[in-house]
Amino acid sequence: MRYWPILLTSLSLNAFATDISVYSPDKNIKFTFSDTDDLAKYSVEYKGETVISPSKLGFTFETAKPMYRDFNVKEISRDQQDTRWEQPWGEDRIVENKYNELTVQFSDIHDASNKFNVTARVYNDGIGFQYYVPSEGPRAITRELTEFTLVDSHKATAYWIPGQGYERYEYLYNETPLQQVSKANTPITIKMGNGVHVAIHEAALVDYAGMSLNREKLGRLVADLSPRSDGIKVRKSGSFKTPWRTIQIGDNAVDLINSHLSLNLNEPNKLGDVSSWINPGKYIGIWWGMHIQKYTWGSGEKHGATTENTIKYMDFAAKHGFDGVLVEGWNTGWDGDWIANSELFSFTQSYPDFDIKKVTEHGKKIGVKLIGHHETSGGISNYEAQMEAGFKLYQDMGVEQIKTGYVAHGQNLKRRDENGIMRYEFTDSQDVVNHFIHNVTTAAKYQLSINTHESVKDTGLRRTYPNWIARESARGQEYSAGWAAPNPPSHIPYLAFTRMLSGPMDFTPGIFDLDYPSIKGGTEEHGLTEIMRPQTTIAKQLAEYVVIYSPIQMAADLPENYEAKPEPFQFIKDVPTDWEKSVALQGEVGDYVVIARKEKKHRHYSGNDWYLGAITNEDSRTIEIDLGFLDEGVQYEAQIYKDGNQADWRTNPYDIDIIKQKVDSRVKLKVKLAAAGGAAIRFKAL
Repeated sequence: MRYWPILLTSLSLNAFATDISVYSPDKNIKFTFSDTDDLAKYSVEYKGETVISPSKLGFTFETAKPMYRDFNVKEISRDQQDTRWEQPWGEDRIVENKYNELTVQFSDIHDASNKFNVTARVYNDGIGFQYYVPSEGPRAITRELTEFTLVDSHKATAYWIPGQGYERYEYLYNETPLQQVSKANTPITIKMGNGVHVAIHEAALVDYAGMSLNREKLGRLVADLSPRSDGIKVRKSGSFKTPWRTIQIGDNAVDLINSHLSLNLNEPNKLGDVSSWINPGKYIGIWWGMHIQKYTWGSGEKHGATTENTIKYMDFAAKHGFDGVLVEGWNTGWDGDWIANSELFSFTQSYPDFDIKKVTEHGKKIGVKLIGHHETSGGISNYEAQMEAGFKLYQDMGVEQIKTGYVAHGQNLKRRDENGIMRYEFTDSQDVVNHFIHNVTTAAKYQLSINTHESVKDTGLRRTYPNWIARESARGQEYSAGWAAPNPPSHIPYLAFTRMLSGPMDFTPGIFDLDYPSIKGGTEEHGLTEIMRPQTTIAKQLAEYVVIYSPIQMAADLPENYEAKPEPFQFIKDVPTDWEKSVALQGEVGDYVVIARKEKKHRHYSGNDWYLGAITNEDSRTIEIDLGFLDEGVQYEAQIYKDGNQADWRTNPYDIDIIKQKVDSRVKLKVKLAAAGGAAIRFKAL
């Protein structure tokens, strides 16, 4: 009989389990908190059908009581917003921020002080939910228990890359049944059996560990936070909030691209008016020549970053209207194994053959900025010790943007702790996440923008820190330079619906010479195939400037290769990088993508023209483009750069047709894309 009261209590709680729901403004999405089985849970419905069945919420800690079992739920508050805000730069100048909000509290039925809140914001394009954990002392998170249990998982297809891997985020995308996912990075995109598309990610990753997802059973994905060097996932002192866990939902794949969920869940701009010093634009650089072994990063007879070479690049930039020249390899530390020798980099000392003052003074005369470069090789402490001196030098030289690099394979970023002991960190562990934010906030003090390569994934923080102007955080163009297996034709149609959902990417498009020799010296370890040339047509290279969004775009090839092909080069010279509005028109994950963007009125741009990019995978296809996105009643000259009839990325990647015709919003264009090809169109208002 002594067990009867306990059994009665359990039965009573289960019998009266609580569901508390909130709907999206258009009523299509329903988000529900529940305490079924005395567990903290949530679920999601879309248009009346369950997308995520009841999924666990909560935490376990190193010493504090766990938070998830024997919990009940109660409503705390509701709110709603219907506002619009303006980006200083972006895919769309104006962003609608419209949601319904619900905050609940989960409390331990045996200890009312053991509790946490969860706030859910439900938009028409998805959901964000965030934990708030009250605490009067330190907590060490050992697990975040957040689950995403997708229904009918045996019918679902996932598009994903590994999480917490040797190459950080620089992997080719897998397309597998959802039940074959292992540990996946986010964003992960999933096509459900009924055709609905879902993308799971996070927003506002601040002072926390980045989230990967483990598939543990059927369609259940469970949060797996990147560990700190001490094995703990996250350390917090006092009460804390987590990043937002995000779920984008749409009928079609393009609905995911047309979402602003991640941006809306971030805090507004903390830097104030940045219009005078954050400048979107296009640049060229002493960079591709290193990858194809024309130049070296280190000193010597083939050193790329010389005063003479930089001035030559600057003159080319001025002649063709580019804003800046990136120079890599200018500072000491590149000699020898620079990936391993991170402690040797100086961020103020030039090699003898590079005169930074002479270079920047020449740039001022001709209207071209030097774009700075700080490669750390993952040496975080070495960089932080010199960061402000490096920033001050660049500010004094008139630099506005810096590309930073963190090439450290195997998740071995180096950080010295308070006792001087070297610790080795993941790219998205809590301490490294904090380093990246320290980097961009310190740069802002010197009115510098940061373009981070090999960085933690984007989570919309560009809204809060608009000087975080771009990132790489994916497998970029350099993999097609001949030292590794080239990016396959499907790579960008995957990126558009996965990585690009998180924010801008400095992919470095625009390779015009596709016949450079393969890198010498043995490359089997990089998975080389017999076909080593970039798997692209030249028309696809142009289309990348529209499809892959970044407010700074590189014309990555050598100047002489552009001068040899002035007709297609004209599109790169014309296309802007800052947009009034953008719309994804067509596409399927990994197959093809079509995106249109209207230029923002700014400097050399009237604000009247539209641009379109279309890219396909290894399959040739003909697409019909409804031009209804164009401004009604306006006539345009469509300047079309498309694959020629003989275009073939293996044998004739240079065949391109450049034609002009008058169109308006009532027209439907048919365009044939060659295998691994594309099309780029400027709609010039008449």
